[in-house]
Amino acid sequence: MKIIYGLAFFILVFSQYSLAALLAHTKADFVGLSELNEAQQIKVKNWINHGLVATEKTLGPLIQKNVPIYLKPQYFAFEAVPWAEVIRGEQDGIELQFSRYASLKQLKNDWTLYHELAHLYHPLLNYEDFWLSEGLATFLQNQIMKDSGVITYDNMMMRLKAGLERGQSNTYRLSHLTDARLASVSSNMWQLNAQQRVYWSGVAFFIEAQYQIKLQQAKYKTIAELIKAYQACCKASEQQSGRQFLTELDKLSKTAVFNNLYLKYKNRTDFPKLKQKHFNAL
Repeated sequence: MKIIYGLAFFILVFSQYSLAALLAHTKADFVGLSELNEAQQIKVKNWINHGLVATEKTLGPLIQKNVPIYLKPQYFAFEAVPWAEVIRGEQDGIELQFSRYASLKQLKNDWTLYHELAHLYHPLLNYEDFWLSEGLATFLQNQIMKDSGVITYDNMMMRLKAGLERGQSNTYRLSHLTDARLASVSSNMWQLNAQQRVYWSGVAFFIEAQYQIKLQQAKYKTIAELIKAYQACCKASEQQSGRQFLTELDKLSKTAVFNNLYLKYKNRTDFPKLKQKHFNAL
């Protein structure tokens, strides 16, 4: 009997260890942690590690084993995480500006970290294709938050539809432009204050792409599964065009979905009109 209990205990411990090892492929290398007191350091470490585990649960392990996290704690901030960006280099990293007084719950509930981590799963794209990279990260951040229990499925759908409405309104505001093509607006996103159009046109692209790969019964049924496979086999280390990136996704899915949609989206001057069938594929 003792042998059986001992074996069961070993299996339990080993399985827990294996699960932890499976989820902890990537290690955060903190830069600037010493600016925080001990309690704040513990909170920030828990937040970042939670984000890494949640992201890898949805998208699989990153190829790079270490992610530099450049911490920029703020004394005054109206949001838990007012600003963040990916720092591309030999090892891609993330700079995070955050309120040092935000609670762990507030930090975990903020979308920013999941968004920036999702960017690490694709290469740096050309300016004219920022709508693809920002759309993908925005699409995936919601999937990650839903999969990890930060938000519910219904909440995810509500966020997506609200964002698409903002994108449509922003597109209408920019309709006076001489060159209102999505690729052109993406190249001048900050000057035009066109973030909502750029980000949410990209989200619409990937919602429509997921619907089509499911309809065609492709090898990978979701964008998350496809990006997981792409990260494992094919992620480019150098800057790419959107067309190069999407060609790899077409090869993996054994379809022409992504390139066909790209030709349709990059020159459009309107905002995509999605139907309920597209949302049903999420």
